[in-house]
Amino acid sequence: MRLLVVFLSTLVLSSGALAQTAIKFALDWRFEGPAAPYFVAIDQGYYADEGLDVSIDPGSGSVEGINRVASGAYQLGFADINSLVKFRDNPANAPLQAVQMVYDTPAFAIITMKRTGISGPKDLEGKILGAPAPDGAYAQWPIFVAANGIEASKVKIENVGFPVREPMLVKGDVDAITGFWFSSYMNLKANGAKDDDIVVMLMKDYGVDLYGNVIIVNPEFAKSNPDAVKGFVKATIRGIQETIRNPEAAIDALLKRNQIANKAVELERLKLALDRNFVTDATRQNGFGDVDMSRLARSIDQIGLTFKYTNKPSADAIFTSAFLPPKADRLVP
Repeated sequence: MRLLVVFLSTLVLSSGALAQTAIKFALDWRFEGPAAPYFVAIDQGYYADEGLDVSIDPGSGSVEGINRVASGAYQLGFADINSLVKFRDNPANAPLQAVQMVYDTPAFAIITMKRTGISGPKDLEGKILGAPAPDGAYAQWPIFVAANGIEASKVKIENVGFPVREPMLVKGDVDAITGFWFSSYMNLKANGAKDDDIVVMLMKDYGVDLYGNVIIVNPEFAKSNPDAVKGFVKATIRGIQETIRNPEAAIDALLKRNQIANKAVELERLKLALDRNFVTDATRQNGFGDVDMSRLARSIDQIGLTFKYTNKPSADAIFTSAFLPPKADRLVP
């Protein structure tokens, strides 16, 4: 009888393990502060509550996740929605969709130092802009130029690597840089810049009316596992909400996966992102995860300033709210 009980217990545990749907999730960047909500969702058991076994890999840019998810190597990923729009312009590409908005305000920015005298977009004329060619923020430069009447020919663009971007600005080798503002801000401080000396022009405040990074899903996985996608989105939103309630604990979850990170630095980076990218007037009113489809349609039109469409996707092709939990479960704490 005892052996039978042990056998049945083992069988139940094995069945529970089999019930867990494995999900590989591709981040856009390293394990830094803004990625903390996903690790909170793991450690608090939010993904497990939805029957999911989630593993997370770092990335090297906000476009990389699109290719990873399109290939099927990853079921879900975190990527720039504007890059997704360009990807979907090619009908031969997999019909990836965004299922959750994360950065309601994109992190795209022009960052400079007070000593340069640059305080507005037109001040960039006659200056050197350091911009990594694959940078998501630099991809929006033509929109920023058009929206602010900048004579682009008067701005020298220098292709710089991601690791040297902020050091070059501190040294004065370039006058301004493009980047995700919270990452560049913290990297500048790590290179000796003082808070009061850093000038951030968030592109959203200067006519670049785009959305930011989203959760994307492989279409075949979404078709075969709709409940898993719904569960992932629900658990991720819970992770964001808990991160807002207790950012210090959220960073502790992150540091378990990145032991060389500096807690104070990553906590500040997280708080910056929460304050200006996660939590906005729109998310306060409508909750996390959804988009205004008319705003998304306008952003697709605006992307046409940076990209020549051959098969322009509709807003419905890019984003679906079908996997979102009810608004009551998505509210900002």
